[in-house]
Amino acid sequence: MSRRVALIGTSAIPVGRHQTADDASLQVLEHEIMTRLVTEAVRDAGVSKEDVQSLIFTLPRPYTRQKYFHTFLMGQLRLACRGTVMEVMGNGMTAALAFDKACDEIMLGRAEVALALGINMESAVSAAEHMMSSMRTTGDVDFHTSAGFTPIAWYAMDAMRYMHEHGATREQLGAVAVKNRYHASLNPLAQYRKPITLEEVVSQRPIVEPLGLFDVPPRGDGAACLVLASEEVARSLGRPYALVRGRGFCHDGTHQISDVPNDMIAFASAKQAALDAYKQAGITAADLDVVEPYAPCTIVEVLVSEAIGLFEKGQGARAASDGETRLGGRIPISTSGGLTSRGHPAYVTSLYNYVEMADQLRGRAGDRQVKNAQLGLVSGELGNYNAALIHILEAMA
Repeated sequence: MSRRVALIGTSAIPVGRHQTADDASLQVLEHEIMTRLVTEAVRDAGVSKEDVQSLIFTLPRPYTRQKYFHTFLMGQLRLACRGTVMEVMGNGMTAALAFDKACDEIMLGRAEVALALGINMESAVSAAEHMMSSMRTTGDVDFHTSAGFTPIAWYAMDAMRYMHEHGATREQLGAVAVKNRYHASLNPLAQYRKPITLEEVVSQRPIVEPLGLFDVPPRGDGAACLVLASEEVARSLGRPYALVRGRGFCHDGTHQISDVPNDMIAFASAKQAALDAYKQAGITAADLDVVEPYAPCTIVEVLVSEAIGLFEKGQGARAASDGETRLGGRIPISTSGGLTSRGHPAYVTSLYNYVEMADQLRGRAGDRQVKNAQLGLVSGELGNYNAALIHILEAMA
């Protein structure tokens, strides 16, 4: 990167139920949440609102009441900008793309300070309506949608294939859910914070075999704001920050899952994106101290951990079961609680991943702090990791 970018401020609401029903007498307004978060994030960063010259929003869910949200919020903020103000959309990768494009604004010299921000409201929408929207936005309407093929079904097939090829057990996958809930119990932003046992995980009703209730993500609302700046600005503030050291992206040319026979559990895009990010950062997977992946299900965390080089192929589930990915383990993963427990407000999920990484690298994670965390990795995905976006961040005092 010719001009380096720093993550200097964050703010987020706890993931949970915030959206109000249409007939509620008192309504929660999305812009009131976001204006507060922008104010808090800018204050956390140590800059002023007037320093912000670019804002990259995540596209709101179709259930968001205020349409054309990005320019509406600019009016609420009374904020004039000469950089770029826009919304981006990429299904599960939406929030990671917002972060990536905010980085671009700074690297291109369009802004010294930029925001990546967004809100995801969906909890007051019926499950049937949500599923219909999800199938039409994530699947191929000529095949996936008409067959009722949902994202959880893709991941369940991954789990069955992984268990078949590598002898992994239901209990080993369940250990990921137990670990993530423990991490979430330490995170005030997490949707579910009550610890669970392995027995509780494996005894839950199946969602799509072999994945049970605690192996899959909950629905929830969320909103977050990240403040990015040039390294020069970050240094001038005299505060700890997280420097973006490397970036990698790869799209494998398929939509969600391939209609051509392939190794569906190799996550080839994640592997290539990670290799490119490591090369740009001048590190290897062994140098990482903490990882915050986009992993909607327990099996996805396992497969991502292998694809990005943390474990050999077929060893990720065993490593999780052995405690290697837990706080205090060899390489802590999903210290926020991950998507299964911190929550998964899809269009802003990755913003929460960057919030967690900023907390870890600035030494502000409290009881879930990884000791001496210096290098971290954040990933975003499309579909069944048919595309991956990866950033490497470094702690800077």
